[in-house]
Amino acid sequence: MKQFTRRDFIKVGLKITAITGISMSAFPKVISALEQLAGGNAPVLWIQAQSCSGCSISLLNSESPGPAEILTSYISLLFHQNLSTATGETSMDIISRTIKSSNFLLVVEGSIPAGMPEACVLGGENITDLIKRAAKSAKAVIAAGTCSAFGGIPAAENNPTGAVSVSKFLKKEGVATPVINLPGCPSHPDWIIGTLVHVLKFGFPSMDKLGRPKMFYGKLVHDQCHRYPDYEREKFAKTFSDQGCLFKLGCLGPVTYGDCTTRFWNSGTSECIKSGAPCIGCASENFAKDLSFPFYTKDRI
Repeated sequence: MKQFTRRDFIKVGLKITAITGISMSAFPKVISALEQLAGGNAPVLWIQAQSCSGCSISLLNSESPGPAEILTSYISLLFHQNLSTATGETSMDIISRTIKSSNFLLVVEGSIPAGMPEACVLGGENITDLIKRAAKSAKAVIAAGTCSAFGGIPAAENNPTGAVSVSKFLKKEGVATPVINLPGCPSHPDWIIGTLVHVLKFGFPSMDKLGRPKMFYGKLVHDQCHRYPDYEREKFAKTFSDQGCLFKLGCLGPVTYGDCTTRFWNSGTSECIKSGAPCIGCASENFAKDLSFPFYTKDRI
């Protein structure tokens, strides 16, 4: 097990302070929150429903020493279908003990098969029943990724499982535990870790009407795009390899909220539009919702 030094915590703490927009005067609280996560004092129970595990993979791609290492190298991440070494009865016992403790944050990845509960089962229990039990006891529920936040691809029109978002499912089941939505396909690791830290030390972040933290989803992708000057000058790309605004190639940046164009992905390497691809609106509440939703269509908007 890797032991993290104070310098490691300070490095990650500075990053978290910056990405969440928290005042530097609150920096000591950020460090304290990271230490809580690493010390197991803020248990995180991560459950996957109908998902491709993309958000988990995204989290593991954060830079080192990054939030993923802090979470997965210590016992604070109590259970995760892909990452946990425990299996069978041992793993289910961990889940049960965590739920009974009522001292944990629940992260749900993937949509909920409300119309076909048997489509997703964990340890012999329908995922719908398990998430309902866990959400009732959790301090907060974090819906990681668009599938969890809004239904995403599993909830697309005519899907056979009757898939719905976590918040919609819990509301129907009468579970009042607050839900924080972190849409994105996948969700950026900064969004997940930044939210966990904020909840631990500062309470719930300011959120919009869709339950998204404004610190990450407060502006349209379009308004933060480095190609925005091309849009203003009406310099539009005709092919994906062209210079210019990608608006006429179906870019959904004008209707999608997120800070992808300023945060970048894969340790700050790049993002969709910089790579020459239009924004497909993966963080939008309408992503893949209807059959009429094409990823790329000219003059779509």
